[in-house]
Amino acid sequence: MSLDLLQLDQIQEARRQIEICNACRYCEGFCSVFPAMTRQKAFADGDITHLANLCHNCRGCYYSCQYTEPHEFALNLPAALAEVRVASWERLIQPQAVARLFHAQGVAMAGLLIALLAGFFWALAALKPDAGDGFYAYLAHNTMVALFVPAFVTPLALIGFGLRSYWREVGAGPLRMAAVWAGLHDAARLKNLSGGQGQGCNFEEGDRYSDRRRIHHQLMMYGFLLCFASTSTATVMHYGLNWPAPYPWWAPPKLLGVPGGVMMTIGAIGLGWLKTKADPALGAARVWGGEMAFILLLGLVASTGLALYLATGTGLVGPLLALHLACVMTLFLLMPFSKMVHGFFRLTALIAEANTKAQTKAAPKA
Repeated sequence: MSLDLLQLDQIQEARRQIEICNACRYCEGFCSVFPAMTRQKAFADGDITHLANLCHNCRGCYYSCQYTEPHEFALNLPAALAEVRVASWERLIQPQAVARLFHAQGVAMAGLLIALLAGFFWALAALKPDAGDGFYAYLAHNTMVALFVPAFVTPLALIGFGLRSYWREVGAGPLRMAAVWAGLHDAARLKNLSGGQGQGCNFEEGDRYSDRRRIHHQLMMYGFLLCFASTSTATVMHYGLNWPAPYPWWAPPKLLGVPGGVMMTIGAIGLGWLKTKADPALGAARVWGGEMAFILLLGLVASTGLALYLATGTGLVGPLLALHLACVMTLFLLMPFSKMVHGFFRLTALIAEANTKAQTKAAPKA
């Protein structure tokens, strides 16, 4: 995808700062950006995109740097890389106008979608199926499948095309399975949210270290995976074991989904609170609202799911089901354009970095 003038300026500014960092190398032991940076002296546009997506915005380098303002170099590497990183998502996932709109008006856009979809699902629920228990007394299983499968698969396809373009842009080369496992290992530990050194993150407390951001990210990530596992297990039970919902509290979908929802809710509250404490000048300030909207959306998905579970057998099930399904579908539809996409790109960046390291190691020495 071609770069517009703004993106070219952002990449050029990031390149200027990276070249200074590469000459200094004081932060060499920090997150995975710095070891990757030291492999070369000149940086193509794809190299800058790769380094930007390796950055987890822990901000440790900023508070350790001697060349930040008022120094004439005026380095602010976390912000420079954040601008390039967001621009790469907008450029590589089409249509990019939707991503730019969400980043600018995320709360309004998500709120409008939720309201419209909740009304749609409430109207569908008025046409109750002839038979069904639990949720299926309000909305037939086949109707849910017909609506949600395209809403989930289509955004994933858009993300897949974007990741393919990213892989080509950064020149990661033929994929090695060892690199996949290495990237998954780093992502599972969220290693780089502690600066790669285990001291913690400088995200919300300036020059003081804290692991709170890493902890809340882990709660969110593993809570989301538990909820996804709950849905996947329910699908297997429905089609493979002929055991449709509703399920008792001791069934796998409940044992996975309820803790997952609790973890996501706590994670969303924590991440939203930390974001209010962080300095917006050390990130991509223009997308602050969109990032907060994404956190709120994840929290709504989890909290409405828990509320729906607690309301089982009451008259609140109908409206709560419509609201929960609207939140879930909004999350799916906005997945390629919200910060949800950062997980896919960051994992791909970690895999690409491990892949490049493996290729460099295997290359014959001159």
